[in-house]
Amino acid sequence: MNKITNQIKKFFGRNRSNDFIPIPIKNASELYLRPDNIPGAHTENEKIKITPDNLHVITNVHHPSITVYLPANGTETGTAIILAPGGSHEELWIDHEGHYPAEWFQKRGIAAFVLKYRLANQPHSAYTIEQHALADIQRAIRIVRCRAEEWKIDSNRIGVMGFSAGGELAGLAAMHHDKGSKSSADIINRQSSYPDFQALIYPGGAHNFKAEKNSPPLFLLGGFHDYPEIVEGMLNMYRQYKHAGVPAEIHLYANAEHGFGLRHNNQGTAVATWLDRFEDWLSDTGLLRKKPDTNKSKVENNY
Repeated sequence: MNKITNQIKKFFGRNRSNDFIPIPIKNASELYLRPDNIPGAHTENEKIKITPDNLHVITNVHHPSITVYLPANGTETGTAIILAPGGSHEELWIDHEGHYPAEWFQKRGIAAFVLKYRLANQPHSAYTIEQHALADIQRAIRIVRCRAEEWKIDSNRIGVMGFSAGGELAGLAAMHHDKGSKSSADIINRQSSYPDFQALIYPGGAHNFKAEKNSPPLFLLGGFHDYPEIVEGMLNMYRQYKHAGVPAEIHLYANAEHGFGLRHNNQGTAVATWLDRFEDWLSDTGLLRKKPDTNKSKVENNY
């Protein structure tokens, strides 16, 4: 993964700005995963910078959170998805791999939750992927399941979507989960951390993933021109799921590279509509039950 991480940093590191500005969030609210007790928390402030193409990048995540995007009343489908942005476990590209897809889902009646997780590869980080970042996404799944009735979510249709390093994290959550501790004093810890489906978008670390009979259904998506290790990892993962008899679907766009996410410069290309393919997959697998109004026309992609 280190080789891929360095390649991704080089690809995305061009023409970065050092200006730090707040992220405008519409129709959503941020919820800390552990507001009262954050193990190993630091006092250093979170940092946000903006790139020349107006994307926000976050570092110094010491208080992990989810930003909650709930559908308008009457449009809920009962499906929920936790989004893990990428950034080589060194930073979080929170817009085109987080807030933009979340708004897209929200308009379609799907509850979405953008995860800020602790960063294991940030310089001088005391965190690890397996101990801290994985715990963050597991905690997010438990929170959504704990509040499913309040948020009008079907507790059996809560999934994860991850991009690049976030795809690695989502894939790990699909491998490492438990039923919760029913005797826990923390009501959230009583909930299962099992994701009911997984969507891995150009994921890192896919060559390390294993398929089991109880693995969640899998949606894989990436580009032909991505790094060879990522493309081969996705293909190998699909074969494993096929052999294990676990439902899986894969899409590789012929002219797409790494990191396309949901952004305005995808317009005019086939990859601009990749979220429609994911929505189709959710419907085909019975994980999405559309409201009549949500399928009349596709939501315009303004990113």
